[in-house]
Amino acid sequence: MGPSSTPAEAVPTASAFRTLTLRTVLRGKIHRATVTDANLDYEGSITLDPVLMEAAGIAPWELVHVLDVTNGARLETYAIEGQPGSGEVRINGAAAHLVRPDDLVIIVAYEQVPSDAVAGHRPSIVHVGRDNRISRPGETTRAGGALLAEVKP
Repeated sequence: MGPSSTPAEAVPTASAFRTLTLRTVLRGKIHRATVTDANLDYEGSITLDPVLMEAAGIAPWELVHVLDVTNGARLETYAIEGQPGSGEVRINGAAAHLVRPDDLVIIVAYEQVPSDAVAGHRPSIVHVGRDNRISRPGETTRAGGALLAEVKP
């Protein structure tokens, strides 16, 4: 054996590796928000009230899916922060051809979790009223009703 050779017993076999299976699941959503503006001339994205983003677990620049309840359009973009407490939900760029002011939308973010963690996974569900304020002031709940976070009205 040369200096860079490895003894056969030191080389891991295929059975030594465990395959990690990940599943993509809903991490959080803002449910039935009202689009406040659509700016065709902006570069792209969706501008969101950071209060809603935090409650739903959506990070700035994160990939989100926008599901238009009003017209059935679905699109992917990234989230950017607007003014805190504004209730802003603004569609920017080319997506403004698909989603219009006053449309109702669901904004969702996903994450990958190990298969054995799916059963215990609970996404953050943020329900809002027509003014895009959290409709249950004082709480944001996870599916199943567990308290997620205290949110000031």
